[in-house]
Formats: sequence, C-alpha cells, structure tokens
Amino acid sequence: MSLLRVNNVTKRFGGLVAVDAVSFDIPGGSVFGMIGPNGAGKTTVFNLITGNYKVDGGNIVFEDQDITNRVTHKIVKLGIARTFQTIRLFANMSLMENVLSGYHCRMTSGILAAMFRMPWQYREERRAMGKALAELKFVGLADQARNLARNLSYGNQRLLEIARALASNPRLIILDEPAGGMNEQETARLVDLIFRIRDRGITVLLIEHDMSLVMKACEYLVVLEYGKKIAEGVPDAVKEDPLVIEAYLGSEDENDDL
Repeated sequence: MSLLRVNNVTKRFGGLVAVDAVSFDIPGGSVFGMIGPNGAGKTTVFNLITGNYKVDGGNIVFEDQDITNRVTHKIVKLGIARTFQTIRLFANMSLMENVLSGYHCRMTSGILAAMFRMPWQYREERRAMGKALAELKFVGLADQARNLARNLSYGNQRLLEIARALASNPRLIILDEPAGGMNEQETARLVDLIFRIRDRGITVLLIEHDMSLVMKACEYLVVLEYGKKIAEGVPDAVKEDPLVIEAYLGSEDENDDL
C-alpha cells in the first residue's frame, strides 16, 4: 500500500520547468531512492513534498490525505520529516536542544503552562527530554548530548540532523544527501542506520550520489533527468537501463563496479 503518492507533479521557475509531470508511489515500510544527475530536479521534488515550494501542477497524497501546497509545519505534524543537503543545525545550541526542536511539533503545553510550571507541562517536558536522549542514543551521539552542535564532525552533524528529524515521530523521513562529507566507515554505519530506521516502521525516501550506498540501502528507485522521470524499478534493473547509464551512471564499462 502506498504511503506517499506523487501524481503528475510539476514545478516551474519562470520559464524553466524544474519538475515535469513526475509521478511515483512510495510503499510504506520501504527504503525508496531517487537518483539522477545534478540539476535533475531531485531536491525540488523533496521541497514540493515538504511544502518548501508550491506545486504548480498535479498533487501529492500522504496516507490518503492531499497535502499539496500545505504549509511546512502542518506537513511535519502529519508525519513527514526531512534533513537537508546543506546542514541546517542550530550551531550554538547543544545536541539535546537541537533534537528537542524536532519534538516541538508534538508538544501541546502553551506559554501559560510553561510560565506557571503546571504539572502537565512538567510531565511533557520530561517526556520530550527522554525522547531527545533516546534519538541521540539511536544515532550514536548520546554521550555528546550536552556538547554544542558546531563542535561535531561533519559526519556526526549529519547524524544529528537525522536524530532531530526522528524526534518529530515521522511516518516518512526524507534524507537529502545524508552521506555527504562522510568517510567510508561512517557511510557503512549510515547504511545500517537507514535499515534500523526502516525496521522501526518509518519509511525512508533518499537522495544520494554515493551509488554504492544507494544499491545497498534502497529497495526501489526512481530516476530523474532534466525534471522528467526516465526510469523506475528495483536497483538491479535500474542500473542496467540504457537511459540511466547514459544519463547518470556513465558508460557500461564505467558501470562494471556497481
């Protein structure tokens, strides 16, 4: 059953068609990858799903609800979280505070409850702290919970972004180039983390240029070029598709190591 359905979605920037009638379905509980050369429209699709950009044509359905052009915070509350290609952390805040910011959409206490330290506000705050620490532990950063985000290595900053996204209790997490800046060992741990996220019942949508990671982690792929979908299917079939080889993976000789 589809968790997310993208139906003939189009996005224009002036005279440029960045995404041209793209459609795909993401099954619940899967790791779904989107690949394509630079400028293919991948991140634009992510921004359309998460409400960062407005859709010019088509629609997007999440768990049978039309979320087309809803505001971003409402989409997060429905259960879609994301990371960004360019890291967007609160550099001068602790790891714990960064992850707590992800949980904020699940909190219900208002300003008066916080001012007067009402019992339910205190209980909610305790739950939030526990959730944040649990997500830091999940990504392997619990021992640095009080450190500032700016002091983390680039790879660990990526993990912190994932922990913050997970704190919002998503049904779908969208990862935009999560292996960027990671070394080989960190990338291997990231693959394991992606599988553990899926095993929690969270569907993963992934953009990644590291084709080794894509082939190991993803169960299904969609391929974009110049804003159009040119192929989709399981990784072994996609990497043999002539259009994909030409557009993204290079010649057949260059593709022998995939």
